[in-house]
Amino acid sequence: MITASNLFVKYGDRVLLDRINLVIGENDKVGLVGRNGAGKSTLLKIIAGYMSPDEGQVARPGETTLGFLHQEMNLPKGKTVMEEALTAFEEAKRLERRIAEINEEFHHRTDYHSTAYHRLLEEFSEANDRYHLLGGGAMEAEAEKVLKGLGFKQKDFTRKTDEFSGGWQMRIELAKMLLQRPNYLLLDEPTNHLDIESIIWLERFLKDYSGAVIVISHDKQFLDNVTNRTVEVELGNIYDYKAPYSQYVALREERRGKMMSAYQNQQRVIAQKERTITRFMAKASKTSMAQSMQKQLDKMERIEIPDEDTATMNIRFPPAPRSGQVVLEGKGLTKSYGSLLVLDHVDIKLDRGDRVAFVGQNGQGKTTLAKILVNELTLSSGQLTHGHNVQIGYYAQNQSESLHSSLTVLQTMEMSSPPEMRTRLRAILGAFMFSGEDVDKKVSVLSGGERARLALASLLLRPFNLLVLDEPTNHLDMLSKDVLKQAIMEYDGALIVVSHDREFLSGLTSRTIEFRDRQLFNFLGDVNFFLEKRELDNMREVELSKPGGQPSGSRPAPKKEISFEERKRLMRALSNAEKKVERLEGEIAALEEKMAAADFFEKPDAVKLTQSYNDKQAELEKAMAEWEEAQLAVEEAGE
Repeated sequence: MITASNLFVKYGDRVLLDRINLVIGENDKVGLVGRNGAGKSTLLKIIAGYMSPDEGQVARPGETTLGFLHQEMNLPKGKTVMEEALTAFEEAKRLERRIAEINEEFHHRTDYHSTAYHRLLEEFSEANDRYHLLGGGAMEAEAEKVLKGLGFKQKDFTRKTDEFSGGWQMRIELAKMLLQRPNYLLLDEPTNHLDIESIIWLERFLKDYSGAVIVISHDKQFLDNVTNRTVEVELGNIYDYKAPYSQYVALREERRGKMMSAYQNQQRVIAQKERTITRFMAKASKTSMAQSMQKQLDKMERIEIPDEDTATMNIRFPPAPRSGQVVLEGKGLTKSYGSLLVLDHVDIKLDRGDRVAFVGQNGQGKTTLAKILVNELTLSSGQLTHGHNVQIGYYAQNQSESLHSSLTVLQTMEMSSPPEMRTRLRAILGAFMFSGEDVDKKVSVLSGGERARLALASLLLRPFNLLVLDEPTNHLDMLSKDVLKQAIMEYDGALIVVSHDREFLSGLTSRTIEFRDRQLFNFLGDVNFFLEKRELDNMREVELSKPGGQPSGSRPAPKKEISFEERKRLMRALSNAEKKVERLEGEIAALEEKMAAADFFEKPDAVKLTQSYNDKQAELEKAMAEWEEAQLAVEEAGE
């Protein structure tokens, strides 16, 4: 078992972990939960040995193995997907080589009765047993099963890992970890880059996993299906519940309710005793009795109610400037990547104040259309018109990941801020729970949830009347999701939100558009109305539903085919886009280094360099859009 003893971690004046103790059994399935920034990832890193606490220690039996999937993993380049996956079997491969060497030695030796020969036989037997225990006899078959479970196609196995986006590279790392089958498997937000089918496959894999699993996730259903124990991190302390997430929520409320009742009862007893002591002290004959009662009262073990982290973001979107009646209108919108058709002559219209949800399976074009509508992607054909005075606020699916890690929280806001908002930046950050020393933290040390909050804060620096949010709840804890939903409910402009979170979407929009078979299907109601009409119980069923059975008049899906020459063209476009992004990132990094100087804003060329920086950023955003378009084309063509 893993034993964490007296762990203490402090950042600046904030205590993150306050001398906590935790034991993880060899078969435990633990969900690590808590608010964004509470210290979940820090605790996981300490258990994994990736960082040391200020005080305390972690003990783990020396013969056990541990795998740790975290948010900042970098995949080695140059190998194919299958080659990289098979690196999980390094020990099995080493044993395979040794078994071959021993077999070769057997062919030449004749000292069958010698001690050395018997030792060689013993080594051969042990190596062979260990080799088969590690799955050495079926390495490729096992790797293929796991890779397919995580969404890779047979064609992907021979593609270089460099060709895949960050989310798919994370899947390769996860595959390697699952294939290694460590005794302790530590996973930090493993579902963030997975589609529903892969999430369900991973749930089944982890549920039957023979070792211990500790997982951080904000996906309630995933936690319920995988874990049987929940450890909550809150205000430096941990609270351990022998139950999956949904039961933990109920048990937590019950525990706090009982503690509050006991606390209130004790306070009544204390108040009564104090009144009696005060009366007795006024009488000389009762003084000794009063003193005795006071001593008893002083010895009473007081019930304390643990502090509860109820801090939330304070989001209020700026009032929407008035736009024309028609916010946007698209006719015959078509988008293809090479020979791969994603959207096929679709129409969409948004009026002032309309609130629309985009739903459907991954890969059906939800993000693609969102990017087209905000001018991040170009159309293959069709006509898109924005109405009078339309100003767009856009939160991309990977918005928090695109923040520059070398900048501080405050610098990030300064780079996005118009001059008239500069004086309000600290107040806005405070509303997003970045106060005091937090504003001087580097983006690189922020948790996924903190990055998401910072990206949302940056969105509020300019007014807009069309708000487009692509998976805005990724990385946000449950309470932050509720706060964001309330802010969106109060927002008075037009809204498009892409999400697979039924709880978040419920009551949020007045129209739901389903993306299916390259077409759009409109439902005049929120997500619950849509699910009822489609006779589906939940959003997982939406994403798992197979093409077919669509309303009459929709077009059948053409078979996807791509020639060798077309693939070469796509790969060349991707390579050129990557080089452009790398060049711009290098130039921006050089500017950031100059701008990080303490006296930068006092220098005569500060304004010129800042303008150059902003221009480069704009150029980089455009280049990133081109890269994403090329990347998506390559990925889709490989399926």
